[in-house]
Amino acid sequence: MTQYTETTGAVDELETPYELTALDRCDACGAQAYIRVVVASGELLFCAHHGRKHQEKLSQIAHSWHDESSKLLADRS
Repeated sequence: MTQYTETTGAVDELETPYELTALDRCDACGAQAYIRVVVASGELLFCAHHGRKHQEKLSQIAHSWHDESSKLLADRS
């Protein structure tokens, strides 16, 4: 299955749609992860803050960028 990610326009090649859960934690601070980045050596999970903080550098080496941070705004409705 191919999944388009809005943030970078990158295409994820996934067998099943990937969805982050409350159990997924940010590798930088331990908060709930909303961003999953796949690089050559594996995957990185980030909260919205750290994902944006590292986006510029990581986008140069990322194979895919899956961003669910829009869920944070959906709770405000």
